[in-house]
Amino acid sequence: MLTLNKFYIDGAWVNPASSATMPIMNPATNSQIGTVSMGNAKDVDRAVAAAKRAFETFSLTSKNERLALLQKLRIETVARLEDLATAMTSEMGAPATMSLEVQAHSGLGHLDDFITALKQMEDEETLPNGDILSREPIGVCGLITPWNWPINQIALKVIPALATGSTCILKPSEHTPISAQIYAEIVDAAGYPAGVFNLVQGDGIAVGSAMSRHPDIDMMSFTGSTRAGTAVSKDAADSIKRVTLELGGKSPNLVFADADLNKRVKESVEGCFYNTGQSCNAPTRLLVERSCYDNVLTLAKTAAEAQKVGDPTSIGDHIGPVFDKIQYDRVQAMIQVGIDEGARLLVGGLGKPDGLENGWYVKPTIFCDVDHNMRISREEIFGPVLVITPFDTEEEAIAMANDTEYGLAAYVQSGDATRVARVVRRLRAGTIQINGRGPDYGSPFGGYKRSGNGREGGTFGLEEYLEIKVRPPFLT
Repeated sequence: MLTLNKFYIDGAWVNPASSATMPIMNPATNSQIGTVSMGNAKDVDRAVAAAKRAFETFSLTSKNERLALLQKLRIETVARLEDLATAMTSEMGAPATMSLEVQAHSGLGHLDDFITALKQMEDEETLPNGDILSREPIGVCGLITPWNWPINQIALKVIPALATGSTCILKPSEHTPISAQIYAEIVDAAGYPAGVFNLVQGDGIAVGSAMSRHPDIDMMSFTGSTRAGTAVSKDAADSIKRVTLELGGKSPNLVFADADLNKRVKESVEGCFYNTGQSCNAPTRLLVERSCYDNVLTLAKTAAEAQKVGDPTSIGDHIGPVFDKIQYDRVQAMIQVGIDEGARLLVGGLGKPDGLENGWYVKPTIFCDVDHNMRISREEIFGPVLVITPFDTEEEAIAMANDTEYGLAAYVQSGDATRVARVVRRLRAGTIQINGRGPDYGSPFGGYKRSGNGREGGTFGLEEYLEIKVRPPFLT
């Protein structure tokens, strides 16, 4: 049984101010695997004070000094990849193969591209009018990360803060504290000065709100639900701090009859179910040209029935459980909503897969003949649930794709390059995947509308942590 009863503040592992704790649960077995201490506003104050002190000197480090530290961070990350993967498998149910090859390795992929971006970024440049533009670290950053991609989102926030010369306080999801503690150990082993990086465990009410409201935090970066992101923005408003948000999605996947249907439909179903459907950019709305609709339904049903669900500690390409009972109950409730709304259940449905009654496993589920106005077509479900809706014209497909409060990602499947270019231009989403290919590490990630603001990754991700200063050239 793990006991995580220390926070990393000012370069040391310290006792929390509060005695409150929370169980760490394994979603595959519904059993307790540890206990984590829960912080409060006093812990936040202590971490912010440390980060503020550290900023005075860390903000003056050269780019080469920060690059050298990032290279040490890379060495330590590589050494702990298996530990990170094991942690995420146990605390959020990511299958072992995916946990190592994707979940853990995302910390390395983002790090490499931030290093490349930092090398290419100029601290100063001369503007066309002759003035000098300087890029400077923004200050003390409050970072709040989710449970569904723990290390991916930690890397997308912590690394650019460290790379630009800012300092930070990380509040990971209270549901995935083990991987976050390992990451803090990685940063410590890399040799960052005391106070540059701080870790405070806790929930959004006690710790997240204290960070968002704190007058000495200059920036908040949050990934999570749209509801919680709204709360962060409101809490941060009084101090006029910068806020970047990566929030929810209900991403459309447009399938045209001229696509390679055998390949693209299978990929689309697997993409929806990947990470047990617990990805904000999952392609959960399959919009299908009516002339190939029946064929697509056959292919989608075959792909869904072939999707294996199983023990996340086993090697393989199966999916695991959703991460806890609350999420399981939400997914089950939405499946019931789809049934009640009159959508046709193509595969899956209520309950757990046979033989997997102990954990929070969900049957891979597809609804078809879904009306665009049904709740299951408009609300984020965050589980392995796909909805399929037919369309008659390209114009109708684009209208349905954009008729959502979200705008994180969109997907297009077509063999016509001219059509793809035309459709992509009109889709209101921050990321577009085409015929199974999406943007890679180093590209900016973020969304339109209620999917958030700001971008993470690469050069654009660094810029979120920088202030811009301009001055005239020196003249005697």
